[in-house]
Amino acid sequence: MTPGTSAANERFRLPPPLFDARCRACWWVAGLIVLTVLSFWTLDLQWGKFLSLDAARKMGRFLGELLAPETRAAFLNKLLPATLETLAMSALGTLLAAMLGLALALPASRTHAQDRARWRGLTRLVLNALRSIPELVWAALLLIMAGLGPFAGTLALALHTSGVLGRLFAEAIENAPEGPAFALRVRGVGEGRVLLYATLPQVLPQLMSYTLYRWENNIRAAAVLGVVGAGGLGQMLAFHMGLFQMGETSSVLIAMMALVALVDAASYLARRLMSR
Repeated sequence: MTPGTSAANERFRLPPPLFDARCRACWWVAGLIVLTVLSFWTLDLQWGKFLSLDAARKMGRFLGELLAPETRAAFLNKLLPATLETLAMSALGTLLAAMLGLALALPASRTHAQDRARWRGLTRLVLNALRSIPELVWAALLLIMAGLGPFAGTLALALHTSGVLGRLFAEAIENAPEGPAFALRVRGVGEGRVLLYATLPQVLPQLMSYTLYRWENNIRAAAVLGVVGAGGLGQMLAFHMGLFQMGETSSVLIAMMALVALVDAASYLARRLMSR
């Protein structure tokens, strides 16, 4: 075997086979599987009741009631404003979060190797605090200040989502290709114009994708916030589920799924337009 052949074999060496003793990832996966199985042993799982005929009969009756949505005009006249209210809460909350998240992402990111980023640590701490507090807790706090209604829910969505989007935006800005920005810096262009004309155009599709995805998530979150009196579909869902009115509950769930499908279609169209 020639030295060149030996070097080529070293360069293109195949990975070890699965479940080989040298495969560290295999041992990690096996350990996680063992821990998962052992964790189920500590639970008091009553599989006999869970898989019993009586449980299946009750679940079938529940699903049968849930598959018969309420379609009376009087109920639909209440459902439509609640659907629009949830859509408005999620859209406005996401828009506010995108603006606040971008404002916090700029000081939270290091755009080049010589960037001192004085406020990076403090800003990231703020972003961590915003997203670590759930929307439900933000809504409970804001309900004391703003009272019942969609305003508190919108602010709760905006605060939590700004922490999520701010972190994602900061990572996107830091990982942007440095070539165009470097070319402007060596010509003496200021950091503001470098950000506006070099960095943001490269990461804008990614920022838009993150924002639209969080908008879709915020529709679900807006429905959850209605449980604490923030209005919209969530308030109707909590009311009718509390009374075991499955037909009305089914209609509310269908409205939520329609909103998610609408936002998903809008996200798809936006990505198509931006990719042209």
